[in-house]
Amino acid sequence: MTQRNTPLPPSPLPLGRLADVRRRVVSGAQLRTQGVAPARVAEQCRPGGAWQLLLPGVYLLHSGPPTSEERLHATLLYAGRPVLPAPRQEPAPYGEAMITGLAALALHGFSAAPPLTALELIDVLVPRTRRLRSAGCARLVRGHTLPRAQEITGMPVAPAPRAVADAVAQLDDPQLIGRLLTEAVRGDHCEPAALVRELNDARLLDRPHVVTAVDDLLAEGRALTEGRLYALVRDGGLPDPLWNVDLRMPGGPHLGGVDAYWPEQAVAVELDTRAPRQDEDAEWSQYVRKREHLERLGITVVHLTPRKLREAPEQQATVVRTALMAAADREPAAYVVVLPR
Repeated sequence: MTQRNTPLPPSPLPLGRLADVRRRVVSGAQLRTQGVAPARVAEQCRPGGAWQLLLPGVYLLHSGPPTSEERLHATLLYAGRPVLPAPRQEPAPYGEAMITGLAALALHGFSAAPPLTALELIDVLVPRTRRLRSAGCARLVRGHTLPRAQEITGMPVAPAPRAVADAVAQLDDPQLIGRLLTEAVRGDHCEPAALVRELNDARLLDRPHVVTAVDDLLAEGRALTEGRLYALVRDGGLPDPLWNVDLRMPGGPHLGGVDAYWPEQAVAVELDTRAPRQDEDAEWSQYVRKREHLERLGITVVHLTPRKLREAPEQQATVVRTALMAAADREPAAYVVVLPR
């Protein structure tokens, strides 16, 4: 009788139970902890066997083609460095690894992203210090700093801004890049500034087709944010302000533009839709100087971000309403000239 037909000692844990763990995708380390000997693994993975080696050290416990979920789990198992759990906590089998790029965008529900079944490679984000090479369907993307992963269908996935940036870094199709950037904003997956920050950190803003798409994106993001501010005033029952005006001292210097201004109460609203660029610090310093100057003149400046307007419009309406009501208790503001912008 040959070695191949010699019965092996049974595993302490029935293999049928193993097949239900993580969509029937397990690592060699997990098999060893369950008492499955390497000889048994090799036997099962022979040609025509019941199992297959999907990635180095990662096994698929059936012989058929892997599903999209199984490929995702296999990629995470391959790339992740398991973190030992604290007592009474669930283990973290993927370590810091998370799905990113087009696969992550498909999980986020981007219609512009190809379906998972069409992706030959699955991008997985790992720390830069991770010593591992891309293999099979797993393409490693290394980062100095990793964002906090979001859990989708039980898997760690990079947030939309980071996933878009990692996808764009691998693409050279201007139309697809434009569709992904547009959907990120129109689909409320993220704010334009957060997306541009990730593109800037990835040093992608020097690519002409990316710059063109970003300029269009920022213009559209600005319009969306202004629309939310209009809705805040309308739905919050606030008095109508003067929209998009410049403030000047009578016969004096230009004080700056604001997005909404209530002259009787001397309250201004300014939207922070700045995009992170190389001159971000200078731009922010200019904004701070303008705000301090207006407040020295007795003008209250309410600073609103696109995220606040999107996630908590009622709360922001209360902030503006409070500023308007507090005007009666303040000293009269200096007279300023209001001009259309």
